[in-house]
Amino acid sequence: MPKEEIKKEFENEVLDISRVERMTAGGRRLRFRTLVVVGDKKGKVGIGSAKGHDVQQSIEKATKKAQKAVVKVPTTQGGTIPYEVRAKFGAAEILLKPQSEGRGIVAGGTVRAICSMAGISNISGKILGNTRNKPNNAKATIKALQKLRTKEEEKKKEREKTPSAKTKKSEAEGEK
Repeated sequence: MPKEEIKKEFENEVLDISRVERMTAGGRRLRFRTLVVVGDKKGKVGIGSAKGHDVQQSIEKATKKAQKAVVKVPTTQGGTIPYEVRAKFGAAEILLKPQSEGRGIVAGGTVRAICSMAGISNISGKILGNTRNKPNNAKATIKALQKLRTKEEEKKKEREKTPSAKTKKSEAEGEK
């Protein structure tokens, strides 16, 4: 796939721009840290964070990182998530609940942006941790969305866990 197609496939939104400094012998060195979320509004979303000497450079770098870190999010017919999920990253703890159709995205800042980029239209989100750290809240939200599985994936996982009758029989014969 050409690079131009990848950029057109995803929309991006800047969540946070911070001015960061480091001390050197010559004084303070100024850089910008940017947090970007990308998504196709059809079930794929990713976040990326990068630093650069100017804002535009850091946005471009963060967007490239976010496109590489895209995850698939399962959604139901009503544009919500299949079930309630909770995740923690650092001090940030996120709770995501499915909502009925027409409810909309009931969530704050970072969670709202990530869910809208993922194409989730009806969800309730709550930041439970006592932190306003946007990068950690974003990472916790992505972690929560990664925990989601469709019913088909759950059934497949259950089949892998429970041994079939043939394997039980062969194990019993092997013990004799």
